[in-house]
Amino acid sequence: MMRKKPAVLIVVAALLLAGCGYRPLYSSSAENQGVATIMASVEIPEAETRVGQIIRNDLISAMRPGNDGAGDRYLLNITPVMKTTEVIDRKQPSTTRESVRLTVAYELIDQQTGQMIHSGKTFSQVSFDVVRQPFADTQAENNAMERAAHEVSGDIRMRIAAFFATRA
Repeated sequence: MMRKKPAVLIVVAALLLAGCGYRPLYSSSAENQGVATIMASVEIPEAETRVGQIIRNDLISAMRPGNDGAGDRYLLNITPVMKTTEVIDRKQPSTTRESVRLTVAYELIDQQTGQMIHSGKTFSQVSFDVVRQPFADTQAENNAMERAAHEVSGDIRMRIAAFFATRA
């Protein structure tokens, strides 16, 4: 009797999900293209900064793998702003804690109409130790900046996917 209980629960959960209109985010059907296909038609212009280029590369890898850019319908503009601040942490006198805060505003533009159809702002804050060694401090700050850029790009990708899913 105990073995049938999990199977029954799975069947009941599947029926409930089917009844509520649930569908996977990246699914496609005969009547709609699917989020993955639409996201592959988003052009992302070259970035002017290193952090912007990391975000752009992550988005291209996730949204348009192997796409040659033919048929770009949308344009995604990203504007990253990075700020480093010192965090007071006096537990160890030779180490200071700093924080990188990366804020990115983005706009999704329909290239057929020229209108902005979606926009948003996201951020990531990552901490690192400053140990008063120039090379180690530079590497720690660069690593923190890259981690923040990867987090932000994942958030932007999810927000755009959710936007396209609600329009389908």
